[in-house]
Amino acid sequence: MFQKCLVAIIALSLSGLSSAQQGETSAEKYTLRYSLHPGQMLRYEVTHVAKTKTRIRGAEEVSQVHTITKRHWDITDVSADEMTFDHVLDAVVMTQQTGEGEELRWNSESGEDPAAVFKAVAKQIGNKIAIITVNGRGQETHREADAGTKASLGMGSLTLAFPEEAIAVGSSWTIPREFKARLEDGRIENIKIREVYTLEKVKTGVATISVRSEPLTPIKEESVRAQVVQQLSNGTLRFDLDNGYMLSKELNWDETVVGFQGANSLMEYRARLSEELIDEVKKTARK
Repeated sequence: MFQKCLVAIIALSLSGLSSAQQGETSAEKYTLRYSLHPGQMLRYEVTHVAKTKTRIRGAEEVSQVHTITKRHWDITDVSADEMTFDHVLDAVVMTQQTGEGEELRWNSESGEDPAAVFKAVAKQIGNKIAIITVNGRGQETHREADAGTKASLGMGSLTLAFPEEAIAVGSSWTIPREFKARLEDGRIENIKIREVYTLEKVKTGVATISVRSEPLTPIKEESVRAQVVQQLSNGTLRFDLDNGYMLSKELNWDETVVGFQGANSLMEYRARLSEELIDEVKKTARK
């Protein structure tokens, strides 16, 4: 009888402990939102390294680029629902080489004239690349920029669009995107892509988010696939939940396409893009 009572007491105790533990470990949810302020300036450094190797009818060519870019967001206006900032290019260090050709280098802070291939970028140094308005979820609601300045590098936008609802660690959301690819006959086809984001962890106020791209449009031509793989993102982002802005981004590409220009052709694309917040300045707010 005593043993039965003891077993019952232990079982009841364990049951109560389990219930308490369930309450303590219930999935906490996080609301991901941008929170920018007038007079605030966010400075970033972006490093982009890419190597493309192609082989066509036995002839092989390798092209390489290495770019370090310093840019900043100058937040100019904030309302209840939206935030507007100037996207400004501050400086670049660029290296480019194709095949056996001469390696071209240019540092915008050196005072030297750029090579012809860098002149378009040189014209943007110190200027606004775009004036961008986003809402708290990071959705771009307005953009003023030249058509040629919106290079996506597989990310579609400067900001990351967050889900409407609060989410728990392990939850995912998707963002649709389109890319225009040129077919072999010269026609343009819209390729639908979706970015799948997952909240991997939250630690000391910083959210770590993974991203991977999934093409939704069936790709029938390898020449199109060669264009699409350069637009597919796989990597990790870190977002400051307390202050409401991106801390870092790292994306990687490692793709091989066979037959993109004939049966014996090959394209290998290896690239990495890293972006780091290097400074956050709070200037006197504009009146």
